[in-house]
Amino acid sequence: MRLVAVLALTLSLAGPAAAQTMLPTLYDVTGVKADDVLNIRAMPDASSSILSELPHDATGVEVIETRSGWARVNTFERSGWVNMRYLKERPDVWRKGEIPATLNCLGTEPFWTLRQVGNNIVYETPEQSRPLQRRVVVDNPARREPARSIVAGDDNGRLTVVLTPAQCTDGMSDRFFGLSATLLFEGAGQATRMENGCCRITP
Repeated sequence: MRLVAVLALTLSLAGPAAAQTMLPTLYDVTGVKADDVLNIRAMPDASSSILSELPHDATGVEVIETRSGWARVNTFERSGWVNMRYLKERPDVWRKGEIPATLNCLGTEPFWTLRQVGNNIVYETPEQSRPLQRRVVVDNPARREPARSIVAGDDNGRLTVVLTPAQCTDGMSDRFFGLSATLLFEGAGQATRMENGCCRITP
């Protein structure tokens, strides 16, 4: 009987953890007076120095990490922290079998960007812009996280993009990204290769 009680307690404790917010995701600023702003601080501490600020009605703020009631966000070319008391999570940013319309990825050495435009995944370098038709987006129904695989292609071959929740840096700024990206190119019309980068879910 004691074993059953312990098991029930364990399952009840595991339940809320499974329902935790998937990060990165988007929030709107709330509860800030119209003549005030929400401070972005250097550290998750109310006495930490102020790096920047968010307007009282800011929307679509990407949160990539939370810590003790604080949320890490990006401001210009660096990241900082805002008090989560003034943030409201947007519903349905991560839907099953989909990716946010505003997904933006980038890589260095070589330099490339990747974004979604309609039904296409557009891969760009300084030399070319290549739209590939998005064929399928795959997620793992057994896990509640924003991990996704995107399969796209054109006449030259296939591109598979694997998105993984992880803190990622571009090596050129002090920004943090909440997603890492692995790109795999294959097909008769292109060289088989792999590239790595970081992603955000804001334009």
